[in-house]
Amino acid sequence: MIVKNARFVTSCATARAADGYSPQVCVAGRSNCGKSTLLNMLMGAKLCKTSQTPGRTRLINIFEVSTDTRKFFLTDLPGYGFSKAHKSETDAFAERTDVFFRTSKDIAQVLCLMDVRRDPSDLDKVLINYLRDLELPFTVVLTKADKLSRAQVGNATVKIAAALGLAKGNLIVTSGLNGSGKDALLNRLDEVLAVFGEQDT
Repeated sequence: MIVKNARFVTSCATARAADGYSPQVCVAGRSNCGKSTLLNMLMGAKLCKTSQTPGRTRLINIFEVSTDTRKFFLTDLPGYGFSKAHKSETDAFAERTDVFFRTSKDIAQVLCLMDVRRDPSDLDKVLINYLRDLELPFTVVLTKADKLSRAQVGNATVKIAAALGLAKGNLIVTSGLNGSGKDALLNRLDEVLAVFGEQDT
Protein backbone atom coordinates (compact mmCIF):
# COMPACT_ATOMS: atom_id res chain seq x y z
CA MET A 1 0.00 0.00 0.00
CA ILE A 2 1.41 3.37 -1.05
CA VAL A 3 0.19 6.64 0.49
CA LYS A 4 -0.72 9.14 -2.23
CA ASN A 5 -2.15 11.97 -0.18
CA ALA A 6 -3.00 12.85 3.41
CA ARG A 7 -4.73 15.79 5.03
CA PHE A 8 -5.90 16.93 8.44
CA VAL A 9 -9.70 16.68 8.79
CA THR A 10 -10.75 17.79 12.27
CA SER A 11 -10.12 17.77 16.01
CA CYS A 12 -12.86 16.29 18.18
CA ALA A 13 -13.50 17.17 21.81
CA THR A 14 -15.97 14.29 22.23
CA ALA A 15 -16.13 10.67 21.11
CA ARG A 16 -19.44 11.28 19.35
CA ALA A 17 -17.87 13.97 17.15
CA ALA A 18 -15.43 11.33 15.84
CA ASP A 19 -18.24 9.07 14.58
CA GLY A 20 -18.80 8.57 10.88
CA TYR A 21 -15.18 8.60 9.74
CA SER A 22 -14.75 5.06 8.48
CA PRO A 23 -12.67 2.98 8.45
CA GLN A 24 -10.45 4.29 11.23
CA VAL A 25 -6.97 3.25 12.27
CA CYS A 26 -6.48 4.56 15.80
CA VAL A 27 -3.07 5.42 17.20
CA ALA A 28 -2.74 5.09 20.97
CA GLY A 29 0.17 5.17 23.37
CA ARG A 30 1.64 6.80 26.41
CA SER A 31 2.74 10.41 26.20
CA ASN A 32 6.06 11.00 24.42
CA CYS A 33 6.14 7.54 22.82
CA GLY A 34 6.53 9.01 19.33
CA LYS A 35 2.94 9.06 18.07
CA SER A 36 3.23 12.29 16.10
CA THR A 37 6.50 11.22 14.50
CA LEU A 38 5.04 7.87 13.46
CA LEU A 39 1.90 9.48 12.05
CA ASN A 40 4.01 11.89 10.00
CA MET A 41 6.07 8.97 8.71
CA LEU A 42 3.00 6.99 7.66
CA MET A 43 1.36 9.97 5.97
CA GLY A 44 4.54 11.15 4.30
CA ALA A 45 3.86 14.70 5.48
CA LYS A 46 4.46 16.72 8.64
CA LEU A 47 0.80 17.11 9.56
CA CYS A 48 1.29 16.36 13.26
CA LYS A 49 3.23 18.71 15.47
CA THR A 50 5.96 16.93 17.39
CA SER A 51 7.03 18.13 20.81
CA GLN A 52 9.56 17.28 23.50
CA THR A 53 6.84 18.09 26.03
CA PRO A 54 4.54 15.10 26.71
CA GLY A 55 0.80 15.49 26.89
CA ARG A 56 0.38 17.97 24.03
CA THR A 57 -2.32 15.95 22.21
CA ARG A 58 -5.53 16.59 24.16
CA LEU A 59 -8.17 16.10 21.47
CA ILE A 60 -9.03 13.30 19.09
CA ASN A 61 -7.35 14.37 15.84
CA ILE A 62 -8.48 12.81 12.56
CA PHE A 63 -6.55 12.65 9.29
CA GLU A 64 -7.74 11.38 5.92
CA VAL A 65 -5.29 9.13 4.06
CA SER A 66 -5.64 8.20 0.39
CA THR A 67 -3.55 5.32 -0.96
CA ASP A 68 -3.19 3.41 -4.20
CA THR A 69 -5.69 0.82 -2.92
CA ARG A 70 -8.10 2.57 -0.54
CA LYS A 71 -8.99 5.54 1.64
CA PHE A 72 -9.04 5.47 5.44
CA PHE A 73 -8.76 7.73 8.47
CA LEU A 74 -5.92 7.89 10.98
CA THR A 75 -7.17 8.83 14.44
CA ASP A 76 -4.62 10.28 16.85
CA LEU A 77 -5.79 9.70 20.41
CA PRO A 78 -4.60 11.64 23.49
CA GLY A 79 -1.52 10.11 25.10
CA TYR A 80 -1.93 8.49 28.49
CA GLY A 81 0.28 8.60 31.55
CA PHE A 82 1.04 12.33 31.48
CA SER A 83 1.47 12.96 35.20
CA LYS A 84 2.02 16.73 34.88
CA ALA A 85 -1.47 17.32 33.45
CA HIS A 86 -4.07 18.52 35.91
CA LYS A 87 -5.91 15.51 37.31
CA SER A 88 -9.29 16.68 36.02
CA GLU A 89 -7.81 17.01 32.52
CA THR A 90 -6.16 13.60 32.73
CA ASP A 91 -9.45 12.02 33.80
CA ALA A 92 -11.24 13.76 30.93
CA PHE A 93 -8.71 12.38 28.42
CA ALA A 94 -9.17 8.85 29.78
CA GLU A 95 -12.96 9.12 29.77
CA ARG A 96 -13.01 10.49 26.22
CA THR A 97 -10.85 7.63 24.95
CA ASP A 98 -12.86 5.02 26.85
CA VAL A 99 -16.15 6.23 25.37
CA PHE A 100 -14.58 6.33 21.92
CA PHE A 101 -13.36 2.72 22.07
CA ARG A 102 -16.63 1.43 23.55
CA THR A 103 -19.00 3.17 21.16
CA SER A 104 -17.24 3.55 17.80
CA LYS A 105 -18.25 1.16 15.02
CA ASP A 106 -15.63 2.57 12.66
CA ILE A 107 -12.45 1.13 14.19
CA ALA A 108 -10.61 -1.23 11.87
CA GLN A 109 -7.41 -1.40 13.90
CA VAL A 110 -5.72 0.12 16.94
CA LEU A 111 -1.99 0.77 16.76
CA CYS A 112 -0.58 0.52 20.28
CA LEU A 113 2.68 2.46 20.29
CA MET A 114 5.48 1.72 22.74
CA ASP A 115 9.05 2.97 22.98
CA VAL A 116 11.30 -0.01 22.17
CA ARG A 117 13.81 1.21 24.77
CA ARG A 118 11.39 0.82 27.67
CA ASP A 119 9.63 -2.08 29.33
CA PRO A 120 5.84 -1.96 28.95
CA SER A 121 4.33 0.14 31.72
CA ASP A 122 1.31 -0.93 33.75
CA LEU A 123 -0.76 1.46 31.62
CA ASP A 124 0.55 -0.18 28.43
CA LYS A 125 -0.54 -3.57 29.74
CA VAL A 126 -3.92 -2.18 30.80
CA LEU A 127 -4.47 -0.86 27.27
CA ILE A 128 -3.66 -4.23 25.68
CA ASN A 129 -5.95 -6.14 28.06
CA TYR A 130 -8.65 -3.50 27.61
CA LEU A 131 -8.60 -3.92 23.83
CA ARG A 132 -8.70 -7.69 24.25
CA ASP A 133 -11.75 -7.40 26.49
CA LEU A 134 -13.50 -5.19 23.91
CA GLU A 135 -12.40 -7.59 21.13
CA LEU A 136 -10.89 -4.70 19.19
CA PRO A 137 -8.14 -5.68 16.72
CA PHE A 138 -4.75 -4.20 17.55
CA THR A 139 -1.11 -4.19 16.52
CA VAL A 140 1.76 -3.31 18.84
CA VAL A 141 4.14 -0.88 17.14
CA LEU A 142 7.55 -0.31 18.70
CA THR A 143 8.99 3.14 18.04
CA LYS A 144 12.41 4.82 18.20
CA ALA A 145 14.33 1.76 16.95
CA ASP A 146 17.08 4.09 15.67
CA LYS A 147 18.07 4.73 19.29
CA LEU A 148 19.35 1.14 19.71
CA SER A 149 21.61 -1.28 17.86
CA ARG A 150 20.03 -4.06 15.79
CA ALA A 151 20.92 -6.62 18.46
CA GLN A 152 19.46 -4.46 21.20
CA VAL A 153 16.24 -3.99 19.20
CA GLY A 154 15.94 -7.76 18.75
CA ASN A 155 16.41 -8.44 22.45
CA ALA A 156 14.03 -5.66 23.46
CA THR A 157 11.34 -6.91 21.06
CA VAL A 158 11.46 -10.41 22.54
CA LYS A 159 11.28 -9.00 26.08
CA ILE A 160 8.36 -6.68 25.32
CA ALA A 161 6.44 -9.39 23.48
CA ALA A 162 6.80 -11.73 26.45
CA ALA A 163 5.66 -9.02 28.88
CA LEU A 164 2.51 -8.48 26.79
CA GLY A 165 1.80 -12.15 26.16
CA LEU A 166 2.34 -11.82 22.41
CA ALA A 167 4.51 -13.58 19.85
CA LYS A 168 7.50 -11.57 18.62
CA GLY A 169 6.05 -11.63 15.10
CA ASN A 170 3.00 -9.71 16.32
CA LEU A 171 5.09 -6.59 16.96
CA ILE A 172 6.24 -4.19 14.25
CA VAL A 173 9.46 -2.30 14.89
CA THR A 174 9.70 1.22 13.45
CA SER A 175 11.74 4.38 13.38
CA GLY A 176 10.25 7.69 12.38
CA LEU A 177 13.77 9.04 11.91
CA ASN A 178 14.99 6.63 9.23
CA GLY A 179 11.64 5.25 8.07
CA SER A 180 12.32 1.63 8.99
CA GLY A 181 9.19 -0.45 9.48
CA LYS A 182 7.02 1.87 7.39
CA ASP A 183 6.40 -0.62 4.59
CA ALA A 184 5.69 -3.46 7.03
CA LEU A 185 3.18 -1.31 8.91
CA LEU A 186 1.44 -0.09 5.74
CA ASN A 187 1.19 -3.68 4.49
CA ARG A 188 -0.35 -4.68 7.82
CA LEU A 189 -2.89 -1.87 7.55
CA ASP A 190 -3.73 -2.86 3.98
CA GLU A 191 -4.56 -6.37 5.21
CA VAL A 192 -6.72 -5.33 8.16
CA LEU A 193 -8.54 -2.65 6.18
CA ALA A 194 -9.39 -5.19 3.50
CA VAL A 195 -10.88 -7.50 6.13
CA PHE A 196 -12.83 -4.62 7.69
CA GLY A 197 -14.23 -3.72 4.29
CA GLU A 198 -15.40 -7.29 3.74
CA GLN A 199 -17.23 -7.21 7.07
CA ASP A 200 -19.18 -4.14 5.95
CA THR A 201 -20.40 -5.79 2.76
